[in-house]
Amino acid sequence: MAKVPVLAILPPVIFAGIAGLFFSGMYFGNDDKLPSTFIGKEAPALPTEALEGTVQLTPEMLRSGEVTLVNFWASWCPPCRAEHPVLHELAEQGYRIAGVNFRDTQGAASDYLAELGNPFFATGFDATGRGSIDWGVTAPPETFIVDGDGTVLYRFAGPLIGADYESRFLPELEKALGN
Repeated sequence: MAKVPVLAILPPVIFAGIAGLFFSGMYFGNDDKLPSTFIGKEAPALPTEALEGTVQLTPEMLRSGEVTLVNFWASWCPPCRAEHPVLHELAEQGYRIAGVNFRDTQGAASDYLAELGNPFFATGFDATGRGSIDWGVTAPPETFIVDGDGTVLYRFAGPLIGADYESRFLPELEKALGN
């Protein structure tokens, strides 16, 4: 029987170990949550510009005494288009939804709302995406639940559709409303 050199076995063993660590990191212990450093803290600064023809979103609006949803979206974002009917449903049910459009143009964003309707009571326009970075937004859409005193209660990354929306977002919204 031939002896196999240790150096010939070592690379596959190391590879298998690293692959196992990556696999376990992807599937265990992350609970499908993206942490937000703003949970429990005052909402970050808002863009100082609104979409043309809409009301400017201000910090005072986030401290109105009412729970507010702050939705970050873009006209070029397919998941944003998919969640848009849900935003309309929530607005029709009386939820306060503010929209922050980012990394977009005024024209494209305005055309998007003209085509699909505007569920937002106020908007912010962040052409460069700098303000969105301050909120910790990684990619649109992302929605934050903000308490009536301007405190960020919850962050939901992804479109407000499907089972994830129903099982994670809606319970947090009900909790924020005290229901």
